[in-house]
Amino acid sequence: MIEGIRGIPAFVLYDKALPYPMTRSEQAAGRKTILVTGGAGFIGSHLCEDLAAEGHRVISLDNYFTGSRENHVAGVEYREGHTKDIERHIPEQIDLVYHLGEYSRVEKSFEDAALVWDLNKVGTLAVLEFCRARNCKIVYAGSSTKFGDGGLGRDQSPYAWSKASNTELVRNYGVWFGLPYAITYFYNVYGPRERSDSFGTLIAIFKEQYQKGEPLTVVSPGTQRRNFTHVSDIVDGLIRVGWEGEGDEYGIGSPDPYSVLDVAHMFGSEVMMLPERKGNRQESSIDTAKTQALGWRARMKLPDHIREFIASAAAARTPAGKRILVFSTSFHPVAGPAEEALCDLMRAMPDVHFDIIAAALLPAARGAACSAPNGTIHRVGRGRRIDKYLLPLLGYRVGRKLCAEHRYLFAWSLMASYAALAALLVRRTEKLPLLVTLADQRIDAMPRLKRSILRFIVRRADQAYASTEAQTEDLSRMLSRARAGRSAYGAGSALMGQIRFAYQGYVTARLRQ
Repeated sequence: MIEGIRGIPAFVLYDKALPYPMTRSEQAAGRKTILVTGGAGFIGSHLCEDLAAEGHRVISLDNYFTGSRENHVAGVEYREGHTKDIERHIPEQIDLVYHLGEYSRVEKSFEDAALVWDLNKVGTLAVLEFCRARNCKIVYAGSSTKFGDGGLGRDQSPYAWSKASNTELVRNYGVWFGLPYAITYFYNVYGPRERSDSFGTLIAIFKEQYQKGEPLTVVSPGTQRRNFTHVSDIVDGLIRVGWEGEGDEYGIGSPDPYSVLDVAHMFGSEVMMLPERKGNRQESSIDTAKTQALGWRARMKLPDHIREFIASAAAARTPAGKRILVFSTSFHPVAGPAEEALCDLMRAMPDVHFDIIAAALLPAARGAACSAPNGTIHRVGRGRRIDKYLLPLLGYRVGRKLCAEHRYLFAWSLMASYAALAALLVRRTEKLPLLVTLADQRIDAMPRLKRSILRFIVRRADQAYASTEAQTEDLSRMLSRARAGRSAYGAGSALMGQIRFAYQGYVTARLRQ
């Protein structure tokens, strides 16, 4: 048995009730020379991998606009270039062309209309001429956006229009010149090697946000429904269509639709709604009858995939010996909801040690301390009112000393205050990710100077979170011009999210008391 994606067999077991009980190996009898445009991309790399595993000579042509050399797989010949120059790059006689190498994002296509034309129209015409000259079959990767919102989706973005019109061009080449062809339609692909950047998939973006402990960002209204399909199912459908498919309408997609909000809730994370975007279709019909007639059916389920991801993310979290450096202007017995919530959290997470740097207490305020054995309090100052003003400097010194003695996963400023300034200094010199949380701070009631300081702090933190809806709105405005992509990476990333979510729950409970 030949191994395919993540151990999935390179052929897919068939349902005996289907009319074509034929394995892919039987369909692919005889070694062929196959060209995959976009072979270094997400889907293309998996297709190349399976075709090469079946013994074919596989050539990839990719301009690496969104493809990556990290996606290269053994047994494939890689050539770099634009599809409009395909004749120069591919002198061989080709038996079959899989044309996946096109621009492939809806929302960004409004910014890149000229690039969409160059890659999707000019490039695809050259590929069709290449196939016509060699009389080799082309399998074209169309887009399911063509069927969105009752057929209106085809004109909702430059990307959607280019893909829809290209399916007509491919079909016409078949009529005009007798070119053998098949047209496939993918439905929201996910799986290994997916990207999470501006050209990324929704599932990859949610995974990255989950691992960083960030809210999952959902474009309004969130009720838009998609048929999320694992890349292994896509590749199996592509190969079956390549061997036996003829003509149009080969849908390759999971039959189970989910709204974007449904998917976000599968991760169990906080959700942040984003404004609506142009080109974001609400519904998409799916028809996989012709592909199923070739013995194909979707076998992977999105909820199972997400459950496996969450389990693997939990298993990869930092091992025993977790330690966090906490900065708080005050701490027990001088305590408000923020400090009380920290005590609740410490008691709930006995496997994490918290080193807390706080200003010394006024003598009159001394009393019972927080009863959590996994916390060490490091007081700075002499128990005078001026201590909190000296905390940025004194707390920084203690923080550096502690960093020299221990390895911390990240620094956490309980509130954006004097202690946060000390945390920022430690972040800068020790390269320690910084989490800033806001508990009972009234941002709208702050004087202008304090609001400026708060803005300075949260814009320089790696992650900044509020505890109330009003704070969240104010915080969003403060961060609106901040550089994108600032977040914590590495060993402490998942734990940072876990702690922040738990802490927020304790704060909310304390504020309601």
